[in-house]
Amino acid sequence: SSLEDVQVEMLKKARELFQLCDKDEKGFITKVDMQRLQSELPLSLEQLEAVFDSLEQNNNGFLTPVEFSMGLEKLLGLDLGGGAGGMDPPSHEETFEAGWADDLEPADEEEKRFCSMLEQLGAAQRFEEPRELRELWARLRRERPELLAGFEEFLGRVASYIQEVNRERETMEQALKRKESDHDREVRCLYEEMEQQIKAERERLICQEALRQERSNLLQKELHSKEQELEKILYHQKKLEHQLQSLNSEQLETRVQNKRLQHLNQSLLEELEKSKWELEAVKGQLQKLQKEAQVEQEQKDR
Repeated sequence: SSLEDVQVEMLKKARELFQLCDKDEKGFITKVDMQRLQSELPLSLEQLEAVFDSLEQNNNGFLTPVEFSMGLEKLLGLDLGGGAGGMDPPSHEETFEAGWADDLEPADEEEKRFCSMLEQLGAAQRFEEPRELRELWARLRRERPELLAGFEEFLGRVASYIQEVNRERETMEQALKRKESDHDREVRCLYEEMEQQIKAERERLICQEALRQERSNLLQKELHSKEQELEKILYHQKKLEHQLQSLNSEQLETRVQNKRLQHLNQSLLEELEKSKWELEAVKGQLQKLQKEAQVEQEQKDR
């Protein structure tokens, strides 16, 4: 019965570990599921992959509950199937899925011995919740003492892994702190340099603004003078336009008078022609009368 209790306890722990890996409740575990435990277990990705490879038997890329429990058997040197004869895989899987629970209360003396053992292994303060490990250690010590040395060795390896991971974490934290300090120093230098650049740029902009304002004042003065000149030019232009309008009106009046004079001249020319014609006619009649008078005079003389 004691052996069965140990087997039940191991199966319970195996089931809990399997459920921890199989968070999606697929019914099997992949290497990716094992790698996801990196945030929950003090193991690196390479160590988790090594654990997966040691548990996998069929080399099919995933672990069923039976393969997981049997792999733990080989890894811990236990027989969770029930003795030398073992059990067939379906019964083994049913036992695994059933997960009997049996809570054992350790005595104070056993707790002191367990703490002493952890101190000897250098694993004190390495495990966050050592109660389950203490219960398993006490059960093995009472019922399977031949497995106790292997279990303690396993705890020592896990503790060494945890210690190594903690050292790596401390090293990484120190490196991160140094990097953060260097980063803060670089940021401070960049900030000071940026402040200097901003100050220089502000002074340059102030100088440019002063030059722009001075240039604007000069341009405004020039514009004012140009506006005055333009007003004078417009005044002269209006005056010239008025004079031009006067000249145009005078020219129009002169043109009208010229036309009237031309018409009058034409009338006078026509009258002159008529007078010339009448004068020619009178002259012809006068010559005719002179000839008649001459003829009469000759007749009288005769």
